[in-house]
Parts: sequence; structure tokens; C-alpha cells
Amino acid sequence: MGIRRYVLPSWQLACRSARALEFAVMPRCCVFCGIKRRHDESSICPGCDKDLPWIREQCPGCARPLATTPGPGVVCAECQDRPPPFTAAIAPLAFEFPVDAAIRLFKFHRRLQYADAFGELLCRSLADLPGDVDALLPVPLHWLRHGVRGFNQAAEICRPLQKSSGLPLVRKVSRRRPTPYQSGLGARERRRNLDGAFEVRGDIDAAHVLLVDDVITTGETCAQLARQLLAHGAQNVSVLAVARA
Repeated sequence: MGIRRYVLPSWQLACRSARALEFAVMPRCCVFCGIKRRHDESSICPGCDKDLPWIREQCPGCARPLATTPGPGVVCAECQDRPPPFTAAIAPLAFEFPVDAAIRLFKFHRRLQYADAFGELLCRSLADLPGDVDALLPVPLHWLRHGVRGFNQAAEICRPLQKSSGLPLVRKVSRRRPTPYQSGLGARERRRNLDGAFEVRGDIDAAHVLLVDDVITTGETCAQLARQLLAHGAQNVSVLAVARA
């Protein structure tokens, strides 16, 4: 009796050929080192993932890196002195090389390949957030800056997060004026720069909103936005960002 050979259906052969052609023409590569990856693999290779500046211990109130593990309910000295309006804040990475360079390339040089990679990193942190989060809000960008840049970086990294979590987006929030760039400003200047920058139209239907952004520097942007959300019906606001300065 001869060996019966299994012949793939024509549609499966066509799919395999299409995937092979896609990989040959547009290979998926690690966003940090450029090594080729399969299309079903992460945008960050294991070697680069291991070498990223992960924050091992951080303040649960503002995501500031800490030298030791904080006790239950213990926040950093700055949060004790000026409590933030957040229920929780998480940033898995420190704003150091190569993350700082990658974020600048993403935001200011339209390297959109970083969006999926950053989104993947945020998805890993979902389990560390409060379980009652019921909506996502990428930090809004003013329409003028959005037009010049061509995209909102917070919205781009939020896409994989929304797909993974299935949570709805809050759409009633906008940036009223094009605030100057926050880079180089101290905490007091940032507060003054952002005063009245955000507008919420109507009441917020969600009870616990998760703000999504690329970097937490002083936390003032998210703090101003959180106060607006709390004033318009949200009960809690948490923050998830890629990196913490």
C-alpha cells in the first residue's frame, strides 16, 4: 500500500505564498536592532527586549523609578507632598537610551513602526492596572499640531491596547489650545503652560478612565487632564505610559 500524500487546499497554498511574498517585500524587523522577525512575532526581538531600561520598582502614584520596593499603599515623597489625582500610574520603561531616541523618532520624524512596539509594551502592563478600568483616553493633541505632525502619538500606541482589552475610547475630550512644547520646562512652568488646556464636552460615562501617553515627565499633563475628567463624572483616573523620565 503506497503512502498517501496530503495535498494542501489551494486557498492555503495561496495564503502561504502571500505571506512569503509579504515577508520578502516588507519583512517585519525588530524596531531597535533591525533583525528580521516573523509577522506573528513581537516587534521587539528577545535580545533587545532584555536590554531595554525596564523600571523594576516604581511609585504607584506617579510611576517614578524607586531604588527599593515600596510598601503597600506607600508612595514617593513628592506624591506625599502633592498627591496626584490618579488611582494608579504605570510606565514600564525609563526614558533612557534607546527608548528616548525611539520615542523622539516616533513623534518628530514619523517613524510609525514604533507604534506597534510601544503598544505591545503597554499591553503587557494591563494586568498591573486596577481591574475596574472601563475606558481608554489617549492624551489629546491640539488639531493644529495634529495637522502638522500628521498623527497623535498617544492615539497610535493606544490602538493595540484597545484591540487587546476591548475597552471603548472616551471621545468627549479635546485640547483647547496648542500649548508650547513641555521639553525643558520645570514643574511650575508646565502647570502654567497647561492651565485650561483641555476641554471636556458633557459628562463622562466611564467610571474609571485610563489615560494613555508616550512619556510621563513631571506628570502634569495627565494631572490636568485627570482633574477635568473627575470634574465631569469620572470616579477614578489611572495613567499608562511607555516611559517615565
